[in-house]
Amino acid sequence: MKLCLITCNIRFDNPADGDNAWKHRRLFLKETLLKHAPDVIATQEGRYDQLRDLEELLENYEIIDQHRSWIKERMYPAFFVKKNTFEVCKSEDLWLSETPDIAGSLSFESAFPRLMTWVRLQPINTDKNLVIINTHLDHVKEETRINQMKVLIQETKKFWKGDCPIAFMGDFNDSPESEVRSLISAEFPGIQDSWKLYNQEEETSHHAFTGEMQNGSRIDWILIDPSIKVESSEMDKSRKENLFPTDHFPIVTKITL
Repeated sequence: MKLCLITCNIRFDNPADGDNAWKHRRLFLKETLLKHAPDVIATQEGRYDQLRDLEELLENYEIIDQHRSWIKERMYPAFFVKKNTFEVCKSEDLWLSETPDIAGSLSFESAFPRLMTWVRLQPINTDKNLVIINTHLDHVKEETRINQMKVLIQETKKFWKGDCPIAFMGDFNDSPESEVRSLISAEFPGIQDSWKLYNQEEETSHHAFTGEMQNGSRIDWILIDPSIKVESSEMDKSRKENLFPTDHFPIVTKITL
């Protein structure tokens, strides 16, 4: 079964962004995402009202939030899945703190409470399962991100026992050469960086509505289980004159499950 996965930091709804504020780019973001006909979209940085708006725009997709008690001021990683394509077996939020089960909890000097959300999907009319983790790590301190990743790995090992393929998607706010990435490699041997399989050179994925960022790095990743065949991976650099759909380039990866 072929699937298309997208990870995209949608930039929170900030009126101070002026011409780049959500109300000006929301339709362009919809257009950018849908042109790839994705099966699963993992977003980061959206708040409740913004994510509900996006769900309405993505009319053939539904947000996975049955497990969630929303805190309106918090920014959430979120999954949008194509309707009538999957059975959602289970989903959960876990906060990247010393108390992962406490919603909104904060540790490790993180600038904001950060979390991971995960889902177990079963494509309809198959017996296959796929676990996907979506996260957004701290944007300030490397040591904070390292500790948050340790929590993510610890919690993942509790619910994933290697019985099906796994994928990690999100905004890791760190380079693929970082210790954060090394931690995943050590605990999930053979995990594939989809981008590296199809792109020889690194590029910056966060561009702050400029289209480029000096001294930046590819902080948005899609990491795929070694049992899954990766068909392609690209960075969508869509723009309309000076308008971008968001301040990160979405990463689009196609796989065969």
